[in-house]
Amino acid sequence: MNAAASHVDAVHRARVLRALGMVPWVRRAAPTPLATQEDITAAPPVQGDDAPGACVVVLPGGCATRELDLLGRTFGACGAWLARAARVSVNAAGELAEAPPAARAYLVFGETQAHALGRSLPAEVMQRAQIVLVDEPSHVLSQAASKRRLWTAVRTLHRALAGVTG
Repeated sequence: MNAAASHVDAVHRARVLRALGMVPWVRRAAPTPLATQEDITAAPPVQGDDAPGACVVVLPGGCATRELDLLGRTFGACGAWLARAARVSVNAAGELAEAPPAARAYLVFGETQAHALGRSLPAEVMQRAQIVLVDEPSHVLSQAASKRRLWTAVRTLHRALAGVTG
């Protein structure tokens, strides 16, 4: 592919993501130096949607590689808050593989995963958190309506988390 065509593709991608209300996550060219312990203790706490524990993604166990690739690209395009979100999977018996961390928001892929999350979260965490249910990854991969619902859910979560102050 020539440079002009790749530039047009990048411009088109940026325009589409802006129309969807997403800010693309772009890697920096040079890595930043590691922070010292003094820098970490002196830094103000992270607030908003970039805070640790802001979002947890609950996925069905045994997702296909294509499904995980699509979700990974989607999460990366949405920004660091979702790309770095904790991921918890549900096993074949309908139980979470590990205890989910407490978070302000949960993005749940499918009803089975929602039921498993509901059984394992304490009531006070569920009351404070925003839980958004979307279609299973296999549907997101194959159906346009499921993709639209996923983008709408991610946009809603992003707005809700951005409005929260730590």
